[in-house]
Amino acid sequence: MQTFAMTEPWTIRTARPDDHRAIVEVVDDWWGWPVATMLPRLFFDHFCDTSLVAESSDGLAGFLIGFMSSARADEAYVHFIGVNPALRTSGLGRELYRRFIESAAARDRRVVRAITSPQNERSIAFHRRIGFDVSDPVPDYDRAGADRVMFTLHVAPNR
Repeated sequence: MQTFAMTEPWTIRTARPDDHRAIVEVVDDWWGWPVATMLPRLFFDHFCDTSLVAESSDGLAGFLIGFMSSARADEAYVHFIGVNPALRTSGLGRELYRRFIESAAARDRRVVRAITSPQNERSIAFHRRIGFDVSDPVPDYDRAGADRVMFTLHVAPNR
């Protein structure tokens, strides 16, 4: 009996500046509340080479906006990750992170960080499942009353 490897129902590529519009047009619906303002065009203009976009036959499947820290030479940061609700639990979010972490390690980054609000239980659970350490809420992280949970993943360098 012959076996065949399963292929993912998406393709992942490096982001491009012109991806901005397609992402901000769907991300509020994907989240169920307004988050598009967290994705200004500058992320797509300046960090497209370290950000990822996943597409399926149905269109946009997911994305990860991340960059290598210029202030902390051993760190990379994921600003935003989004997966089409129809593809949640498919492994796409995990695969986007895997590719970003691999890219960070290739650039000698030893730590990957991200944050979210303490109310974002789905994100906290996801990051725990893929191996991130999760902090207690940090009071007033972004401004008075804007607490945040910190995610930290230690990465082996790619040598």
